[in-house]
Amino acid sequence: MRAMVVRAPKELPRLEERRTPEPGPGEVRIKVRACGVCYSDHFVVDGLWPGLELPRVPGHEVVGTVDALGEGVSGFAVGDAVGVGWHGGHDGTCPACVRGRFVHCQTGAITGITRDGGYADYTIAPVTALARVPAGMDPVAAAPLLCAGVTTFNALRNADARPGDLVAVQGLGGLGHLGVQFAKAMGFHTVAISRGGDKADFARQLGAHDYIDSGDADVAQRLTDMGGARVILTTAPDAQAISSVVGGLGIDGTLLVVGAPFEPLQIGAVDLISRSAGVRGWSSGDGSDSSDALAFAHRAGVRSMNEVFALGDAGKAYERMVSGKARFRVVLDTEA
Repeated sequence: MRAMVVRAPKELPRLEERRTPEPGPGEVRIKVRACGVCYSDHFVVDGLWPGLELPRVPGHEVVGTVDALGEGVSGFAVGDAVGVGWHGGHDGTCPACVRGRFVHCQTGAITGITRDGGYADYTIAPVTALARVPAGMDPVAAAPLLCAGVTTFNALRNADARPGDLVAVQGLGGLGHLGVQFAKAMGFHTVAISRGGDKADFARQLGAHDYIDSGDADVAQRLTDMGGARVILTTAPDAQAISSVVGGLGIDGTLLVVGAPFEPLQIGAVDLISRSAGVRGWSSGDGSDSSDALAFAHRAGVRSMNEVFALGDAGKAYERMVSGKARFRVVLDTEA
């Protein structure tokens, strides 16, 4: 099979021919059709993940079909459309797993980081990590929903907001353009926040009811004038921009952080105390969460906007993504 492999830090993935892997007990082999190229892949390409073992095949937004079953697998059959995301399996026994928080498993695998991922014709995944892809869903469109999609979907559905509440989405990039669509589909009064007046029409096309140009307005004051946000979902990894919107939270509002800047946030205690507000981070989700995100997106018409590359061009695709020139998401198509 073809695989795009990272063999040393700071080296782009290169095409290699490898033996097609066989699934072990409790595992399936996936014939990969599409794999998203996510910013988190730089943990492999730049050799930043603690304990990373190279060579490694990156990729944690994988969609394809079950090609072979390992011993003891039930519930899935050859030919089933499946996906696997960041969550690459869990032990089921650690304190997090006992509480049902499988994505926080203390010994859990990470697709494309601690085990080979989807920059290849085939990959192996434990059945416990699989997500079901709805019939008729385009694999290339579905792939980014296994990370960017499930992260924004899962964060919003677990937030303390009800239909009709004001929910603001900061950023209109790879995460944000999905966050706005999910927020609208969930029935929230959706406000998009980004820099530039030229993005207003696009934000409304995504479903936003209102748009705030952060370069031309005091975002916190605008949100306060609207009654205050129940939730502000921050998707752009800019610590200063995130910190600046806290004052726009309403009573009992939550700053919900999914875009991760490297710099620390600077948040005034009074901004939180005066509103009984809070700050919360959210990870992606496990296979069940990804199944829910895919099914909801398929029913509600939530669509990822993608730039598509052939598998053999994974190096170019990665460079396009990490440069910031890709407007939304980048996806590898093994049939391109």
